[in-house]
Amino acid sequence: MTQISRRNLLALSAAGLGLAACGNGIGSEEGARIDARVDATRDYLLSKYPGTQDLMNKATGVLYMPLMTEVGLGVGGSYGRGALRINGVTVDYYSAASASIGFQIGAQQYAHALFFMTPDALAEFRRSNGWELGADARYALPDRGGALGTDTTTSLAPVIALVFGQAGLIAGASLAGTKYTRILP
Repeated sequence: MTQISRRNLLALSAAGLGLAACGNGIGSEEGARIDARVDATRDYLLSKYPGTQDLMNKATGVLYMPLMTEVGLGVGGSYGRGALRINGVTVDYYSAASASIGFQIGAQQYAHALFFMTPDALAEFRRSNGWELGADARYALPDRGGALGTDTTTSLAPVIALVFGQAGLIAGASLAGTKYTRILP
């Protein structure tokens, strides 16, 4: 029986994520499907966490990632597609992908939204070939009562990341290190 080394397993995982990112649905109805999911995600946020309306009103733009799928067993990864909206209108479509190695096991699906609170942060995101969520982002987590966990520090951040709608269980998961790339629907 052939044994797969850790390096080969990592390479295979990275190749799989790369192939998944390549299928961007050019010439299909993928844009309409993404927009429908984004509408449902925005509506869910507004109904479940009313405080997000304030963030939406203050944000220069919002990137919605309605469905991220993440799996991990030593080597892990996640992938999803979404849309960037400025003034409520879709201006670009993006994929998000990440790969990781270390102690992790499980699978989950979740949604997240990035609120770009300054024109500079939004411009940097749109200008880049592939943007990674960095140290300038703050995380706002909704509590069980439905309130949005924002404070003065969070509201002054250039980018606010909100993760919600988790289903499944994974140990060792993180949004940091996720790369966002513009795609054509």
